[in-house]
Amino acid sequence: MTELLRETKETQISVKLELYGRGESIIDTGVGFLDHMLEALAKHSHMNLKVKCKGDTHIDDHHSVEDIGIVIGQALKKELYPIKNIERYGNATVVMDEASVSCDLDISNRPFLVFEIPMEGKVGNFDVELVEEFFRALVFNASITLHIICNRGTNKHHKIEASFKALAVALRRGVTINENAGIPSTKGVL
Repeated sequence: MTELLRETKETQISVKLELYGRGESIIDTGVGFLDHMLEALAKHSHMNLKVKCKGDTHIDDHHSVEDIGIVIGQALKKELYPIKNIERYGNATVVMDEASVSCDLDISNRPFLVFEIPMEGKVGNFDVELVEEFFRALVFNASITLHIICNRGTNKHHKIEASFKALAVALRRGVTINENAGIPSTKGVL
């Protein structure tokens, strides 16, 4: 289990992450929609996740959402590296009603994000542009490659929730233990 704290003038965040858990979560970010998405991420990845954030949400949710992505990414990196005896690659397509989102991931120590989920506006009070900010922060701090692509969908909530669930399932597949894998690279190092 990895426990991290991050304190800035904008946010105070604590994260506990256990990669090989039971999908249990205690989430209190001050951003209700993000709480819902992180609960889905934990549940469907099977990781245990506890997140507490006090942020400057009186300004907006940007600092909280991005900084939570940073800290969860850092915790994932601590849990994942050095990369050994895991499958490394994971992918999933998740549907939620009319929405279909695909996620491909490589636990590679090479951070890169492809995010193709067209949407604008808000879900409730949540600015949907923050979804990409969250994923970017997570990817660059976890040092993984992530492609999230919306195949179809009209409902923003459904597209976002399908993206978090697709990441969860792809991550669960990528971290599947394979004792025969050794270091899963022809280079001998990741």
